[in-house]
Amino acid sequence: MLNTRRLVYAALFAAVTAALGLLIIPLYPVPVTGQSMGPMLAGSILGSRTGALSLIVFDLLAAAGIPVLSGGRGGLGIILGPTGGYILSWPVAAYVIGKIVECRRNKNLLLYIIANIVGGIAVVYAVGVPWLAVQQGLDIKTAFIEGALIFLPGDMVKVIVASIAAQAVSRVFDAGLGGS
Repeated sequence: MLNTRRLVYAALFAAVTAALGLLIIPLYPVPVTGQSMGPMLAGSILGSRTGALSLIVFDLLAAAGIPVLSGGRGGLGIILGPTGGYILSWPVAAYVIGKIVECRRNKNLLLYIIANIVGGIAVVYAVGVPWLAVQQGLDIKTAFIEGALIFLPGDMVKVIVASIAAQAVSRVFDAGLGGS
C-alpha cells in the first residue's frame, strides 16, 4: 500500500524529472538534457514501485499537456511522436533500476552503475529505438544509430552522475537522516 510519504516522494521525483529537463548542454551533434536522469534517480533512490509511480505521474502530466518535457514541451503529440517511446519507457526503466538495487544489501557504486545502465539505457533504448523506427519509417539499424548510439556517451555520463548521487542519498537515508 502507498503511504503518504511514498506519494510525496513520487510527486517530488516527478518534479525533479521535470526540472532536469531544464538542464540542457548544447553539445554537437546532439544537445544533452538532464531529463533522462529522472528515471535513474527515481529508481535508484525510491525503489521499484515508488520510482515507477513517479515516472507514471510525470508521463501523465506530459500527456495532459503540462510543459514538463525538455524545452518546455508537453502534450499527446509529443508522447505519441518519434521520441514518445523513450518517454513512455521511463516508468519501466525506474522499476527495473529499483528492482536491481533492491536485490542487494550492499549498495555500492558499481551496483548503481549496473542498475542504471540496464534500466536507464538498455530498457529505454529497447522501447525507444523500435518506436522511433516505426514513427519515422526507419530501419532498426538507422533508428539505433540516430536514436541511441549518438546519445550513448551523454547517457553514460548521466549514469555515473545519477549513480554517485543515488549512493550519496542512500547513505543519508541509511544513517537515519531521511526520516522514518
